[in-house]
Amino acid sequence: MDAEDFSGDGRGYMTEERRLIQDTAREFAMKEVLPVANELDPVQGEIPMELRDKMAELGFFGITIPEEYGGLGLGCFEYCLVTEELARAWMSVASIVARGNGIFGSKAMSEEQRRKWLPRAARGEFLAAASLSEPSAGSDLAAISCRARLEGDEWVINGAKYWCTFADGADYLLLFARTDESPDAKRRHLGISAFIIEKPRGELPPGCSGNPIPKIGYFGWKTFELAFDDCRIPADCLIGERGKAFYIMAGGLEVARAHTAARSVGLARAALEDSMIYAQEREQFGRPIGAFQAVRFKIATMASEIEAARQLLYFVCNEIDQGRRCDKEASMVKYFASEMSERVTSEGLQIHGGAGYTKLHAVERHWRDARLTKIFEGTSEIQQRIISDNLLGKTAD
Repeated sequence: MDAEDFSGDGRGYMTEERRLIQDTAREFAMKEVLPVANELDPVQGEIPMELRDKMAELGFFGITIPEEYGGLGLGCFEYCLVTEELARAWMSVASIVARGNGIFGSKAMSEEQRRKWLPRAARGEFLAAASLSEPSAGSDLAAISCRARLEGDEWVINGAKYWCTFADGADYLLLFARTDESPDAKRRHLGISAFIIEKPRGELPPGCSGNPIPKIGYFGWKTFELAFDDCRIPADCLIGERGKAFYIMAGGLEVARAHTAARSVGLARAALEDSMIYAQEREQFGRPIGAFQAVRFKIATMASEIEAARQLLYFVCNEIDQGRRCDKEASMVKYFASEMSERVTSEGLQIHGGAGYTKLHAVERHWRDARLTKIFEGTSEIQQRIISDNLLGKTAD
């Protein structure tokens, strides 16, 4: 059966332009990304530069960057359409597009900074590695302790960072560090500042060392633990207002969570499409396993859950693009889609049976990567807290 039958057309939201974008991304994902993923993920190889260059030519790194800065000037909806298609092939490639689009915190930049950095990002020449988390600061980003102090016309950075994916291959680190003490315990989020640390690809900046963290998935690039030891950067690398970077982080979460939901939908769709093909080819007891009700019902449930997540995603993307606040709904779609993705990819592996537990089929990759969507960009438990706080009000400290 044609895989396109399960890509979703979102009749209430789709325009001819969006269908063209979706079709272009789908063709690229299946012809260019999927063969590379099937070859490199089993050996933990890295996303080839040639593939990144092709993505840049299609404008994938500048989808949400305004046209005046060299981007496509499109919205979260188009961004997530492309993301779903890329994730259907390889989630890591669907993730790397986030390292260019809009540059996290670009709204807080000065006009001079935007004109300096955004055109390069749109061309895929200025890609980020976000350095937020620390050994003791994961979900609680207000607990950041890495410090930056101003000495003359330089910031001097000291401290440890964790879970910094693409730290070596990126063109800059987007670092969050504490520059000031918080006024009191209830306002710990104040005093954190954001910095752009430019560096050559393939290297860490001077004054920064690091080691890759061994992962069970999300291959295609490395994830680092970093140590900053008197790392010096120019004073004009500060993004936005000193001590107010927590608001930069919070301001980008709706789009980031929609992006993760789109990745989750793409992974689940991959498991469904692979399972449908396998169910029609694999025979037991003299007929294809797709003829057995147990398998047919699994596929029906998988397809239903994917479509439910996709339609919620379309709603959230539309709300974001219309400028309406939707932090609750963004958390809902991130939570629902990531939980769905793990279930669906697990069912896909089950349909494949023993073959699914080998690296001879891509379904094990989808399963491994889907598990991560429940953790990054805020765990499922963090999303449940945000949703319940919106519904019931926050609990007393």
